Amino acid sequence: MEQRRLFPLIIFVLSLVMLWSNWVEHNKPAATAPTVAIPAAPALSTPDDSVPTPARAAAPQAVSPTLSAMPRIKVETDVISAEISAEGGNIVRLELIKHRSSENKENPYVIFDDGRAAHMFEAESGLLGTNLPNHRTLFELPAGDQTLADGQDKLVLRLSAPAVNGVSAIKVMTFTRGSYLVDVAYEIRNESAEPLVAQAYFQFLRDNKPTEASGGGLFGGVQTFTGPAFYTDEAKFQKVSFGDIDDSTAKFTASANNGWTAIIQHYFVSAWLPTQGEAREYFTKKTSSGHYAAGAVLAPVTIAPGATEQVEARLYSGPQDQNHLEEIAPGLKLVVDYGVLTIIAAPLFWLLSWLHSLTGNWGWAIIFVTIIVKAIFFPLSAASYKSMARMRMLAPRLQRLKDLYGNDKTKMQQEMMNLYRTEKINPLGGCLPILVQIPVFLALYWVLLGSVEMRQAPWLGWIQDLSVRDPYFILPIIMGVSMLVQTKLNPSPPDPMQAKIMMAMPIVFTFMFLWFPSGLVLYWVVNNLLSIGQQWQITRMIERGGKKAKAANDPKI
Repeated sequence: MEQRRLFPLIIFVLSLVMLWSNWVEHNKPAATAPTVAIPAAPALSTPDDSVPTPARAAAPQAVSPTLSAMPRIKVETDVISAEISAEGGNIVRLELIKHRSSENKENPYVIFDDGRAAHMFEAESGLLGTNLPNHRTLFELPAGDQTLADGQDKLVLRLSAPAVNGVSAIKVMTFTRGSYLVDVAYEIRNESAEPLVAQAYFQFLRDNKPTEASGGGLFGGVQTFTGPAFYTDEAKFQKVSFGDIDDSTAKFTASANNGWTAIIQHYFVSAWLPTQGEAREYFTKKTSSGHYAAGAVLAPVTIAPGATEQVEARLYSGPQDQNHLEEIAPGLKLVVDYGVLTIIAAPLFWLLSWLHSLTGNWGWAIIFVTIIVKAIFFPLSAASYKSMARMRMLAPRLQRLKDLYGNDKTKMQQEMMNLYRTEKINPLGGCLPILVQIPVFLALYWVLLGSVEMRQAPWLGWIQDLSVRDPYFILPIIMGVSMLVQTKLNPSPPDPMQAKIMMAMPIVFTFMFLWFPSGLVLYWVVNNLLSIGQQWQITRMIERGGKKAKAANDPKI
């Protein structure tokens, strides 16, 4: 492989990554938008509105009114603003106050919504068993909206379900200052004469529409994974695509006494976290309305007459903050998924975070991590640039071989190899060292692409969000110019067509990077500038050494 073929290879690899991601996203089936959410759950013991429970049959108030008429209250803390519906006590809207909308930065980011806006996404829960409320039962809401007061660490919301035949239940939701966690518990009181068997279930209901595109690009943005995910200690992290649910081919561990279920979207995650050590069954299902359900059904508990039991789980719905997810639940940090490049990407993110702690700015952290990566690969880069410099000095002689043997390709290749052996030049020397670095470059690409810390993070001047394109295309143009300079420093291919292709590369790359996240373009600009400096210095040293050697061997000089 010759150096002139390196850049086409890099373009092919990057284009393949983007094309594949966008092809998968483009071919996902579109979800219909229903007016009323239909519940869903697995086979066996499952919450399913198509079969009324005794509680629903005995309690007229369990029949849901239309979505628009459903009573709800608003709960606000310092980091979230939630709307709780009387139907099931479900969270039908959740705004993340400290994260802003991409469409309008005056508004908070909406992660849960009841379908009136762009997405349908709710967190639901309920109980299975005789005379118990499910996620369609009407609960009695507290009077008025609830706000976490100054100096108050927790806000507790108690929702009462209608008592049926001596069985009563209260849904308790606890919101905590500075936290995206909500504790959800059911206090079940059995005043009947018979033992009561109850099962709690916790599920998400969502459409299959992707959220924010993962930055920009030639095809409108690379889409990261959106869909359900499961984690158990035994099977570890398992993603399930909406397409797998459509085809009934979803594969995940269904029974465990640990783990969690989640819905992943770009930058954010929502996860139900049952208590570790308690048996549960995980499930996914597509509803008749076209929505997708994913959740967990806990093991049955038996409540003796006159006794009270409590079942609970925690709900996390917030940013994919890699420094805090593992503290919330084992394996939860895996929702930030770098795929096969995780072994490289994870240390790179750690380095970025450390540099950010020193600089206080993610843009400068990107610049410094680029310098560090460049320094690590300095010996490989130096070997590559030395090879290119020697090839550059051989360019006139290679051109003469082309003129002499242009019609005899076999002879020309033989003479070229003889020339390389005579001059002790490895034609692969300029290519292989850079190819070794491609996994690192791609890993850093995904780190910058998928880190919520980069979302709406400013650098300086006109760059106020490193996760979106440069608004004035200044960085892509600088990158294109730097690539043009690099092309001039490289040896010119003897083939005129290849030479034209190489000269077109800066234009192609500039066009591709116009809509890329500015944080990625910043990385490429800094990397190119460092490469230019290193290559220029090495080329100058090689050419000076060549002139001195020629002068020493030529008696006329």
